[in-house]
Amino acid sequence: MLRRLTAGERPTDIAAALHLSVKTVSTHQRRLQFKLGLPTTAALIRYGIEQGLGVDTLAAPPQT
Repeated sequence: MLRRLTAGERPTDIAAALHLSVKTVSTHQRRLQFKLGLPTTAALIRYGIEQGLGVDTLAAPPQT
């Protein structure tokens, strides 16, 4: 989920893609922020970028 947030997806889109409720996605986001000691969503996204969880990590693996 952090990978998807970092890639710019909205919680509603993440919920739909993972077949979860928006509330579940928001709860996971909030818990991640708490565990990492990050006060805002922007800080969480910045953390994801710093960890290398950007758009490229969502790309499908190459077909062989």
